Amino acid sequence: MKKSHAFAVCAYGKSPYLEECVRSLKRQSVPSEVMICTSTPSGWLSRLAEELHVPLYVREGESSLKEDWLFAWRTAGETHRLVTIAHQDDRYHRDYTKHLLAYAGRYPDMTVFASDYVVLRTEERKTQDGTRYPVHTELTAADGVRFVKMLMRLLLRIRPLSDRTWLKRSVLRFGNPICCPSCTYHYDRIGEAMFRSDSPFALDWENLYELAGMPGRFVCVEKPLLAYRIHDGATTKQCIEDHRRSKDELRMFEKLWPGWAARLLMHFYRKAYGSYGKNSCNG
Repeated sequence: MKKSHAFAVCAYGKSPYLEECVRSLKRQSVPSEVMICTSTPSGWLSRLAEELHVPLYVREGESSLKEDWLFAWRTAGETHRLVTIAHQDDRYHRDYTKHLLAYAGRYPDMTVFASDYVVLRTEERKTQDGTRYPVHTELTAADGVRFVKMLMRLLLRIRPLSDRTWLKRSVLRFGNPICCPSCTYHYDRIGEAMFRSDSPFALDWENLYELAGMPGRFVCVEKPLLAYRIHDGATTKQCIEDHRRSKDELRMFEKLWPGWAARLLMHFYRKAYGSYGKNSCNG
């Protein structure tokens, strides 16, 4: 018989925040299994996994966001019904699993669980003698982009209707307001119908779009159960800088709107890219 829930942490390279992420998962008020999955094995990562008493699973082949996520999904899903693909830079609230399992018990048809989040902005600064040091700033619910995304998720509060395809997809029509690392997915209900997109940036948005067309309920808890970290090495920021984000989002809008409306929405989205450093959460 499968266990209830696992966190599968996707580790890449040598993240200075990975240990903090894993420790936040191991400190959950309701314990879940924690594992690390990687396509970039190293002695450093092996030692850290051993020190934290966490199993390490290695994927052979070239690193790829989609393939790394699928590897974590399948590895955890072999033995667990509910899988959270955790991002190595983030920090989870100690009651994340507690809320997840409570809602899973209340809604047996739940395919996706998500939560609100706070943004943890990490910037590198220098002292007068040139010594570098990180500064962590936690942004609160007053932040504009987060408030807008909360409004976009408003329909998901209508729980009796949150299993309807039209409602789930309507939440995604103006962008993806669901923070990817806050999500837990029901492996036994979804199976191989995960991360089928080839979009380098909109992978999580298109995945939710496809899952919304399947039977099952989306549940979003408007409590900040995740601290989503923004820093210069983040994948989202890199996507913005090499314009992949713009191309992927336009294609997604074209799935949800007529061409003219999709282009109009992208006009405003491009202007909003400058707010990334404040409080973006995509992927």
